[in-house]
Amino acid sequence: MYINLSILACYLFHFPLYLAIERTLYKKGTIFMSEIHISEKHFTSAPTDGNRLPKEMAVYELLDKLKIPYEGVDHDVAGTMGECAAVDEALGVTMCKNLFLRNQQKTTFFLLLIPGDKKFMTKDLSKQLGISRLSFAEPEYMEKFLNITPGSVSVLGLMNDKDWYVDLLIDKDLMNDEYIGCHPCINTSSLKIKMDDIIKKFLKYTGHRPRY
Repeated sequence: MYINLSILACYLFHFPLYLAIERTLYKKGTIFMSEIHISEKHFTSAPTDGNRLPKEMAVYELLDKLKIPYEGVDHDVAGTMGECAAVDEALGVTMCKNLFLRNQQKTTFFLLLIPGDKKFMTKDLSKQLGISRLSFAEPEYMEKFLNITPGSVSVLGLMNDKDWYVDLLIDKDLMNDEYIGCHPCINTSSLKIKMDDIIKKFLKYTGHRPRY
């Protein structure tokens, strides 16, 4: 089975597919992409505006505890490819695809990180893992294991997987990037973090051993 997810990379990262709608403006016969608000203010420590969900604040608390530097920006939920690109540009990083997968029996779960422009082949990955069939995991499993909802899937959600139900898979090509872009378990903010810190500090803390 061949699935080309490159055009959906940003949707998978920023917004539930079932809510992603191409918003356009029509003026004098010309179509203009609508724009989203991206804060001009970037943050490098936990925001103090008081309008954050506990699970988002827990991310900043852990990153600070582990002495992992980060750069973050707030933005509207991105619903178009142009809007996603604008968020990426604001942080100077390209977001990767974060795919939450399961086996047919719904007993084994995987978080797969691959470059945003790379094709995802379920057949190849299934063969590599020795699993007959892989599917996208249902939202209830995202919330159960990662405390994340669709559109907010992120490697940082592994901090909530205390019993290691989720196996982490990282495409080797991502290891060539100095930084990784990810959500702090909510899709109205994005973070830029060094890949080395994710591997050597964050994953060491969570106890997840990535497979490449």
